[in-house]
Amino acid sequence: MNKYSFTDKKDTRSGFGAGLHELGKKNSNVVALCADLTGSLKMDAFKKEFPERFFQVGIAEANMIGLAAGMTIGGKIPFTGTFANFSTGRVYDQIRQSVAYSDKNVKICASHAGLTLGEDGATHQILEDIGMMKMLPGMTVIVPCDYHQTKAATLALGDHVGPAYLRFGRPSWPVFTAADRPFVIGKADRMVEGSDVSIFACGHLVWEALEAQSTLESKGISAEIINIHTIKPLDAEAVIASVNKTRCAVSCEEHQINGGLGDSIAQLLAAHLPCPMEMVAVRDSFGESGKPTDLLKKYGLSAEHIVEAAVKAVSRK
Repeated sequence: MNKYSFTDKKDTRSGFGAGLHELGKKNSNVVALCADLTGSLKMDAFKKEFPERFFQVGIAEANMIGLAAGMTIGGKIPFTGTFANFSTGRVYDQIRQSVAYSDKNVKICASHAGLTLGEDGATHQILEDIGMMKMLPGMTVIVPCDYHQTKAATLALGDHVGPAYLRFGRPSWPVFTAADRPFVIGKADRMVEGSDVSIFACGHLVWEALEAQSTLESKGISAEIINIHTIKPLDAEAVIASVNKTRCAVSCEEHQINGGLGDSIAQLLAAHLPCPMEMVAVRDSFGESGKPTDLLKKYGLSAEHIVEAAVKAVSRK
């Protein structure tokens, strides 16, 4: 049985908004910039309480990144907010040169990521952003799993020094982690202990992996579920320790199969502990308009698909 349950559903973007507001109360150097999507990014509370520290730049994402980079020179800690597609693809040059190369303390906060953006369709459902951001030297990449963890990750970024990318989503999603669960950047979170297969997941797919674990248990397969909320730096010690026990792995992500979490884990295991591995991810295609859960099923990212991948990985041992 899945020991995790939920009594509420909340969008992870609201966790970001709550965390940003709390950060604003704690640290007067925290500033927020938004590209005409204050409501969508849930930055309203910060804007209302700290209007002198909130900057609405309009639909000018490249300018927003440049402004944020400049603000760090004066000791500010800028959090930029817009959709994930506009947070990365539209402004990659500015992020690369002004933030990553210049090693500026900018927090790039990206909502509406992945297929679960839903009805907005393929043009907005970016599935390449984790790869784009993790390849930048010095960039920390975080993909939390629910409301509480997104809030905790936002708060942790207030103390983290250096460029960072925080990815979260639009839909209401099960809230299954405790509000006081510790969050440490770069340290994986083992959700369920198991012995037959290691399932590594991030973002919305952590819940899908937990659902899959219950089904696998009924099939006599003991699955270890590890929430890799920090894609970079990857918790190599946790990954290797788990796979050293189970001898096979599955990665799960709401992202292209190329360049994401699965690639990072496969690279690590190829170097240190080669084993059978399956990847649950979007397979070299764009998304489409639809309901979030329907899209996860159509593109092979549901709990059912994680079960199939785990059974296959175990059979290959």
